[in-house]
Amino acid sequence: MCGMFVGYLFPPAILSISMMVFGVNALWGVHPKQWFRDKWWLMGVAWVAMFAMTWFWSENKGDWETRFQLKLPILILPLAFTFLPRFSLKQLTWLILIIGLMLAGSAFYSISFLVRDPVHYIREYKQSHILPTLPKGDHISASMGVAVFIITGVYFWPMLKETWVKWVVGICLAILVIHLHILAVKCGLISFYLFVIGWSIYAIATRKKMIGLVILLSLPVIFFLVGTFVPTLRERAAYTGFSYFMFKNGDHSGKYGDISRLMSYKISVDLIKQYPWLGVGAGDIKDQMDKAYAIEYPEVQQVDRLYPHNQFLVNALGCGIPAMLIFVCWYFMPLLTLKRNRQSFFFFMVWMMGLFELMIEPHLEGQLGVFVFLIYLLLQKHELGAPGGEGEQSRVTGGTAFPANGSAALSPGG
Repeated sequence: MCGMFVGYLFPPAILSISMMVFGVNALWGVHPKQWFRDKWWLMGVAWVAMFAMTWFWSENKGDWETRFQLKLPILILPLAFTFLPRFSLKQLTWLILIIGLMLAGSAFYSISFLVRDPVHYIREYKQSHILPTLPKGDHISASMGVAVFIITGVYFWPMLKETWVKWVVGICLAILVIHLHILAVKCGLISFYLFVIGWSIYAIATRKKMIGLVILLSLPVIFFLVGTFVPTLRERAAYTGFSYFMFKNGDHSGKYGDISRLMSYKISVDLIKQYPWLGVGAGDIKDQMDKAYAIEYPEVQQVDRLYPHNQFLVNALGCGIPAMLIFVCWYFMPLLTLKRNRQSFFFFMVWMMGLFELMIEPHLEGQLGVFVFLIYLLLQKHELGAPGGEGEQSRVTGGTAFPANGSAALSPGG
């Protein structure tokens, strides 16, 4: 798993190799007959199979092959986590510590550019140009990866026994929260505050009502302060307002991110109406979108023509509405296993952040997006007790039983 995160931040080839090795390691010695007991994995297989079938009516076979390869982790990682033994407390400690340090290091890498030349980079935010990030060239996956790790770190933090580890992980989480605001990528920031609001409501519903109320009532003040004193975030918000102003005044050039999203929604919905059952073919989505752009928004240059910025629309357009409905069933299916406990709350928050991302980005159309989407969701699902694992049995470390269901700490902080 640490190898996956090295590949996430640096060479993507390491990510691919690590995922394959992880899958082989987890499934080694497991009879294939047992695979079919995992209904959630079977639903994912059905969705990917319908995606694969579009090869027969996709004219652009090269693009189809690329898109299909990106879906292979959906066949490997969920099944691997199903048969993965429960993590020991020592394994979890090192996992969270190492990932936290790597992500904190990537945060310092990004912030270093702003420190070296603040005038230049703040000016760049006026044009919606984001600070360089690790992973390089994908600030959306970088932002979402940080936001979801914050949730994961908060969940595992009370399980960490050594005081020095708690301090290191806590400092890493603080650095990542600051980094999210300086980076000022909307999807990551909104996801983070969805968690803060959900966490506050969870606190109110349990035994920490005052803490939850204080957090909720403090949010308007926090929004005002960060919007006023974080220059990158301030310029980013101003650019968003300017883009909507330009759209209202008839600008359809496609040069403004949020407006371009809305244009991609309209075009993709119109195409879905024309090809509702089988879609246009997963390999032909970009080609069909380009043709529709040329007709509906001819002033949009080729470089500004977007893929549908919604994963559900991508599935419906490429594979048809039936395939999209299977995808919906696959994504919502884990909610049927939730209970009224701390684990289920944190799983739901990670799940909801994933849903938000799927609604505004084609998150599963890139390698890094697929990884960020799956790894944290599966890690939390594994904590719920996946079929074939040790489920709700106690985690035993050095003779001390640690409840797998997290009942040792029920307060919002642990």
